[in-house]
Amino acid sequence: MNPIAPFLERSNVVILDGALATELERRGADLRDPLWSAKLLIENPHLIRQVHYDYFSAGANVATTASYQATIPGLTRRGLSEAQAANVLRLSVRLAQQARDEYFLPSNRERLKPLVAASIGCYGASLADGSEYRGDYGLTLQQLIDWHRPRVEILADSGADLFACETIPCLLEAEALVRLLGEFPHMSAWLSFSCKDERHLCHGESFRDAIELANAAPNVIAAGVNCSAPRFIDGLLTTVAEVSTIPLVVYPNRGESWDAKQRCWQGATAEPEWRDCVQRWHKAGARLIGGCCRTTPETIRHIATALRPGV
Repeated sequence: MNPIAPFLERSNVVILDGALATELERRGADLRDPLWSAKLLIENPHLIRQVHYDYFSAGANVATTASYQATIPGLTRRGLSEAQAANVLRLSVRLAQQARDEYFLPSNRERLKPLVAASIGCYGASLADGSEYRGDYGLTLQQLIDWHRPRVEILADSGADLFACETIPCLLEAEALVRLLGEFPHMSAWLSFSCKDERHLCHGESFRDAIELANAAPNVIAAGVNCSAPRFIDGLLTTVAEVSTIPLVVYPNRGESWDAKQRCWQGATAEPEWRDCVQRWHKAGARLIGGCCRTTPETIRHIATALRPGV
């Protein structure tokens, strides 16, 4: 069963959550670490669960887990055994489920039960050097498939409702994920790409080609763009309007650029007019809409109010 179908049937939109890592930092967490937000899966899981809960309270239909930068190699480099690392990945799902169960009380049952999407971050995220905004990996297709497989295997058995394959900067990695997802036909997924302008992935390939690749994958139920500037979204949606056969997903960052050397966001911008933006994106075909880095529960509240008035 397609887990997003009931939401689309009811309101023609799925409200995603917003940033995790930058929201954790906003609440005082020190994430200066190669594991980034996954660091708190070890040190302060309660704070992750609270952020998930706050996004549900703001109107999100989906919690995306803290597994974006959590990988078996990354966790074992911190001294965990492979078994312990696998348990950390499972914990990322369990925290989101606990937040959902805490939120989804009888008083909130007029809403559909929210979903938990297990985040599958791109290979570049594990390098912690900004590669998710370049895609210059130097790996083969098979190497990428083999690298992603351990985490996908664990999260496919975790109880998550679907996968969120996120911030994919190059077409080769998208092909690797599509092939790997074929080994897990019981799991639905969305594919979401990082883009450098209104037509191209960060590595330079056509966004249109990326969406056409996703169209052909049996268990990919949505595809689109994340952690890219809001100013690119209109153009990106326009380029794929005629070719997309699955719902489009959009969750941009606030508009800044990540400086991997300084480990900070550069080029501060004014907060986008989220209400106008998301209504325009929805009209252009986006059906899964939320926020990425530097967005907050308040951002998601604005988005939910704009797209589901009265809810």
